[in-house]
Amino acid sequence: MGAYTIRELENLSGIKAHTIRIWEKRYGLIAPQRTSTNIRTYCDTELKKLLNISILNRNGIKISRIAQLSTDEIVEKINQYSREASNTDSQIESLTIAMIDLDEFRFEQVLARSIIQLGFEETVTRVLYPFFVRIGLMWQTGSVNPAQEHFITNLIKQKFFVAIDGIIVRDIPGTRRFVFFLPEGELHEIGLLFFCYLAKKRGHRVLYLGQSVPFNDLVTIPSIRKIDYLVTSFTSSFNGNDLAAYVHQLANIFRDQHIIVSGSRISDLSVALPSNVIQVPSPLVFIDELDKIAS
Repeated sequence: MGAYTIRELENLSGIKAHTIRIWEKRYGLIAPQRTSTNIRTYCDTELKKLLNISILNRNGIKISRIAQLSTDEIVEKINQYSREASNTDSQIESLTIAMIDLDEFRFEQVLARSIIQLGFEETVTRVLYPFFVRIGLMWQTGSVNPAQEHFITNLIKQKFFVAIDGIIVRDIPGTRRFVFFLPEGELHEIGLLFFCYLAKKRGHRVLYLGQSVPFNDLVTIPSIRKIDYLVTSFTSSFNGNDLAAYVHQLANIFRDQHIIVSGSRISDLSVALPSNVIQVPSPLVFIDELDKIAS
């Protein structure tokens, strides 16, 4: 069970702490516990309830009316809006609840609805990426356990593999060959899978090597297959000088290729990157790089 302060609840729900206090005092919608020093704390149940209230309120139901609904009535209305919701904030909230409850049916329902409305690429950029930002906040508060994280990431990875596999690429002039990999010890591949999808959708050839690829295995690739770009991400496997040394070694070995790097660790680097290394902080920047290739 999570234990959130009111500020953490504000960050996770997007609802201002002042508003949460009003809903609590005036309508009794949520019931926090209090620590020995009289600080409010909120559990997973209160977070889910707050997310549900937010969805209903965003869909035009007044708070005074929501306060009169039973738990079963709230759940019934939420299920209805989950089937019909077009608002991305509501979809993100529904995915968060599905993760907390390990509810695969709800996850599939919400994601399928979003893909129908927005398409796969827009669903990832407008729904899944903000959703993973929220998961990151929940990790920081210790309110997502490994089972919940593995549950949701594996469901999303399945979607990416199906989407990537469904793209047929023809070997025509102007296409490039991309190698996607995570360095040894790096396991967070959702972003890398999306980059792979974006490159393949735009007609490029892709080799997806996946998680935790040893450096010595990478250096054998050019002798087997001509490649133009390497794409990787750093979120947990390196720090400071070790990361800088790895990137410079990679750039030196693959001096005839472009190397695209992303991830929170690379953003923290204070040293200059080698000339053949391109930093992409987001999918939109990666799309811009792909567009440059096409032009």
